[in-house]
Amino acid sequence: MFLRAITALCLIFSCTVAFGANDMNPTSVTIVEPRDGDVLNHTDGEETADALSVTVRGVAPEKSAVRVNGREARVERGTFSCAVPLTTRRNTIVAEAGDRKDSVEVWWDKASRKRYRFSVDDNIFFLKDLAADPGKYPSLFDHWYLEFWREMHNTYGAKIHINIYYQTDGFNLSQVPDKWMPEWQANSPWLHLSFHALADKPDRPYMNATYEQLAHDYDLVAGEIRRFAGPEVLTRTTTVHWAECPKEAVKALRDRGIDQLIGLFGSSHGVTTACYYLSPEQSAHCDARPAWYDKDTAMFFIPCAIVVNSYGVGEIQPRLDARAAAPQKAELVELLIHEQYFRKEIEYYQPDVMDKVRAALDWVKERGYEPVFWSDGFLGM
Repeated sequence: MFLRAITALCLIFSCTVAFGANDMNPTSVTIVEPRDGDVLNHTDGEETADALSVTVRGVAPEKSAVRVNGREARVERGTFSCAVPLTTRRNTIVAEAGDRKDSVEVWWDKASRKRYRFSVDDNIFFLKDLAADPGKYPSLFDHWYLEFWREMHNTYGAKIHINIYYQTDGFNLSQVPDKWMPEWQANSPWLHLSFHALADKPDRPYMNATYEQLAHDYDLVAGEIRRFAGPEVLTRTTTVHWAECPKEAVKALRDRGIDQLIGLFGSSHGVTTACYYLSPEQSAHCDARPAWYDKDTAMFFIPCAIVVNSYGVGEIQPRLDARAAAPQKAELVELLIHEQYFRKEIEYYQPDVMDKVRAALDWVKERGYEPVFWSDGFLGM
């Protein structure tokens, strides 16, 4: 009895946090778990080839009869619970108590397995090198930077996603020759390019961006990528510079085929950054999940597991171990690093940056993670 009372109190507290104390109505029925937009897998219930059975929990009026997707729920002390099978990729869960009802939409990541992707942000310098002296690079992989990433692919099977700027001092993507297009296309099964920003500076360029601004900048970058590398290297996934922009600006990306955004969704002292437009509470919830879907923008948000350049070589694997200790966060691992830490002429250069990449890739390989692009099928499936 004591355990059930504690469970009921936890549900009520969770509902208060999720929806706000002022929104709590003692005569309402409210689903607390799972949350609207949750991506669920075998760690959230019992999975068979045909269904994922999850326990739906919530709060309801005392002594009310609650049904969830037509199934009778157990009601006690103002809370309810009910096992519900999810049978399709996208599922609606409806809880009803008389004429009162609540609903959430969740996703089934069917037959989920451990998988990862490696992305690289803030890229422009290697493209500037290629454009400055095309004759020096008969192959893309005659450039040391792309040769390194090809080595990581050949050694680990890694799939590499490179997010690029349109311009830097005295250079923009219109100057990149299309002579390597066949090579970009031939390597597109493991090497992707996508929009990151117009330029590195100013910092936080899209914090207050309009739909029109982000649409303009995305179209500039994506148009040049199509011209010099071909549409094969483009993808439905990206990371906007600083991983922030208002909801209306995110819609500009969605209208252009982007439906997955990478961010850092942790919260510190109630202040959340690198989480696009999500609230601190939404961001923290997203960070606790493999991915989260916001139906307002039709966008999936995928948490970054580690920014590799932010840790010492010996710190990377313990950091990944800690994140993977939570079952819901263990199966989708986004590894991320930045180009400037590879460049000897820049103050941010890290002499051991390649060893950091190898440390991260050793971790996923040793633990049986499969390299994927999140844009392949449903979240790399």
